[in-house]
Amino acid sequence: MNGWFSNVDWSEITQACVDTLAMLAGSLALTLLLGLPLGVVLFLTGPGQIWASRTANGALAVLVNLLRSMPFIILLILMIPVTVALVGTSLGVLGAIPPLVVGAAPFFARLVETALREVDRNTIEAVQAMGATTRDLVLRALLPEALPGIIAGATVTAVALVSFTAMAGVVGAGGLGDLAIRFGYQRFQTDVMLVTVALLLVLVQLVQAGGDRLVRHFSRR
Repeated sequence: MNGWFSNVDWSEITQACVDTLAMLAGSLALTLLLGLPLGVVLFLTGPGQIWASRTANGALAVLVNLLRSMPFIILLILMIPVTVALVGTSLGVLGAIPPLVVGAAPFFARLVETALREVDRNTIEAVQAMGATTRDLVLRALLPEALPGIIAGATVTAVALVSFTAMAGVVGAGGLGDLAIRFGYQRFQTDVMLVTVALLLVLVQLVQAGGDRLVRHFSRR
């Protein structure tokens, strides 16, 4: 085993795994926190909804589409001054989280909006007919009915964030992507590249399997 992976420092691999998990956990939590209400507002300001506003919905849609369409590697570089102002550094796990959130939150918001559009219109109208406030409509009807779709969207977003954390290694964010670039690519250490790619694939599979299980659980309720 050591002969096949002679360039692999397993202590560095372990630390890189910890860094990648920290980036994923921190950025996913903030992405869900910001993306969920943004998706709800996108839905509520859409045509035929209770906050229908072409101006507000159009402005939000433009902002979301701009951020979604920007290549993440370019967003990483553009956000370096903002990241430094927010967290004091553009390096390491802490420096990677702001661009990860900015890149993923609009993506998740669109998935939330799509899930909410799948809620039966009759259910919405029945809740409104009972005199429910907007808060009640969102918390007691829209979100519970759309929960499986929202969890599926969160799973897709988490998988996307895994690939984003790998790209963040380009600007010194640490993690498995950083090892793959510094050792696997720049120093032509193929064994390091294989180990880091294999671990990223395993992480993606675990995230997807966990998300699918949650979707099945809440779909049966």
